[in-house]
Amino acid sequence: MRGRLLLTAVVVVACSALVLVGIAGARSAAKTRVTIQGPNGDFQGKIFSPRNSCLGGRKVTVYKLKGNGYDPAHDQKIASDTSERHQGHGEWSVGNTGFKHGHFYARASRSQGCKPDFSPVITP
Repeated sequence: MRGRLLLTAVVVVACSALVLVGIAGARSAAKTRVTIQGPNGDFQGKIFSPRNSCLGGRKVTVYKLKGNGYDPAHDQKIASDTSERHQGHGEWSVGNTGFKHGHFYARASRSQGCKPDFSPVITP
């Protein structure tokens, strides 16, 4: 009787642990995709994610590329905006920055439940 009670307790604990791991996996950060356009230095773009909470309220920063790859710590920060949710995507715009020459990209920062992302590099 005692052995059976112990076995039942072990099974209950193991099943509970599996359920908690499954819940934690389901709550992992959602993938994000950010885009950028920049005609005449007027940078704007969209944010896409399967999680609606990742579309609005995201900080998006535009950088001027200095080297060969994404490096926000060393690239020139141009401007930033906070995205607003519109239907099934987020929208952001930093307005006309005056930067018309060079290579630029946007970075959507990490937020709770949302992964960060870099846009493709553009040359306006």
